Amino acid sequence: MSESAAARRPEGWLQAREEGGALAIAAGGQWNLRTAQRMERDVARFASFKGKSATIDLGAVETLDTAGAWLVHRLTDTLKAAGASVQLINVGEAQHALLERLSQLNAHVEIEPPRRNVFLLIFERVGEGAHEIWIEVIEALSFLGLAMISLAKLLIHPRQFRARAVVYHMEQAGLNAIPIVALIAFLIGVVLAYQGSMQLTRFGAEVFVVDLVAVSVLRELGILLTAIIVAGRSGSAFTAQIGSMKINEEIDAMRTIGLDPMQVLVVPRMLALMITLPLLGFIADIMGLLGGAVMANIELGVSPGVFVERLGDAFSPWSFGVGLIKAPVFAGIIALTGCYMGLKVTGSAESVGRYTTRSVVHAIFAVIVVDAVFSVFFAYIGI
Repeated sequence: MSESAAARRPEGWLQAREEGGALAIAAGGQWNLRTAQRMERDVARFASFKGKSATIDLGAVETLDTAGAWLVHRLTDTLKAAGASVQLINVGEAQHALLERLSQLNAHVEIEPPRRNVFLLIFERVGEGAHEIWIEVIEALSFLGLAMISLAKLLIHPRQFRARAVVYHMEQAGLNAIPIVALIAFLIGVVLAYQGSMQLTRFGAEVFVVDLVAVSVLRELGILLTAIIVAGRSGSAFTAQIGSMKINEEIDAMRTIGLDPMQVLVVPRMLALMITLPLLGFIADIMGLLGGAVMANIELGVSPGVFVERLGDAFSPWSFGVGLIKAPVFAGIIALTGCYMGLKVTGSAESVGRYTTRSVVHAIFAVIVVDAVFSVFFAYIGI
């Protein structure tokens, strides 16, 4: 670039001359924020330089601000990346100070993160966890209220009842779960009878193994294990199904055409589970007693007739009724937890997996807590 051309372009310019592998660059004009975008394109073209050395003359630079100084650094780094040694010449005192300051800022500095007190960190995490639990409890209670309102609307407008959806979910959550529930209940009865016989034999009270199996299975383990199985099987399915619909925006489409997701998705699943869980609990009770009878006959020689006779003495209507009273409550907890977690899913497959896991964990935890409350209540009233 000639001197006349430089005079016509005082906003900033670069002039390069290469001799014998050495590059001489002259810079001049205004190197500031206003001209930085255009000058950046001029600096980028030196990336293809193949020489061994380069000098950058800043003697003609009239103004150099922070943006211009960054461009000088960019030019220097570009030439160094191409394998050339770079030297700045005719640098004014103010320019040198600015370039030096930017060079220090551009350096990579390792900063040691502050060390926090471990007790304060634990206290903070406990507080955050407690706050999240409190918010989730409030949201869950609000969701329960919406479900109760939806059920009340069905009583007022019975034509809105979706019988086909309820029957479908009864099949999926109830009928298809019979094999696994029956098998596990049978094995639990076997384990109870075996472990009980080992302990009761030491006291000569083998016959009371029937009482142990009857009371344990009918009052607690039959319905509790059934609820845990259904929570892991059907509760997780509810979350995954509704969560997938949330990701695909099907729930938004329902609202757009005037359908209430609570009426369409939540209420049928809740009613289906509240109908089928008592029936599954009944099957679990029968299979648990059958498993206990088989093991009592094998381990202690208790004949089926003696087992049934002793069962009649140990059996009371309340022992069987307690489990049936718990069943609809457990079913409501499982269904509402699964649907609630499904509606909280955000737009990713990872979110579906996370909330499905939380659905199972929360449902099982809530079922066990409610079962403990029922046990204390029934013991308090003498049942």
